[in-house]
Amino acid sequence: MRKAILWGLFLFPFGFIGIGDSAAQQRAGSLDNLSQELIAIERAALDRWMTGDPQGYLGIYAPEITYFDPNQDKRIDGLEAMKQLFEPMKAMKFPIKDPRYEMLNPKVQLHADIALLTFNIISFGKLGDKPEAVLGRWNSTEIYSRIGGEWKIIHSHWSYIKPGKPPTP
Repeated sequence: MRKAILWGLFLFPFGFIGIGDSAAQQRAGSLDNLSQELIAIERAALDRWMTGDPQGYLGIYAPEITYFDPNQDKRIDGLEAMKQLFEPMKAMKFPIKDPRYEMLNPKVQLHADIALLTFNIISFGKLGDKPEAVLGRWNSTEIYSRIGGEWKIIHSHWSYIKPGKPPTP
């Protein structure tokens, strides 16, 4: 009987360690699933953007979106302002042939119903009859919030990689 109690006392802490590991594994798996989901949402918007279609992003922006990019003088506030900013794209003839991009180093951080997605992106394409070239190198920060069961971007910030050097077309 005494041996059984001693073994029980010895093995009892290991049961807690196993439970802790299981919970940690579930959280890690959950974060992996969320990362895949948010990256897929972002890629779908980027796929459309690369063809001159802003609707992919407009469809995932929350009504209260705030937005920064190096081509704007100040922050853009709200979905209606974003629609106005992107409106000229609808009338443009998209000059880039065979557009594509590489999303590098995506990372998702989750805090309750807020998720932060950061990544680098390099965009490529052909201008006229020229060979494929790098069209832009960007850092991106997207803050998503779960709104009504859907992930929506509440803040978007784009900046040039190595801002002292503008992207070379």
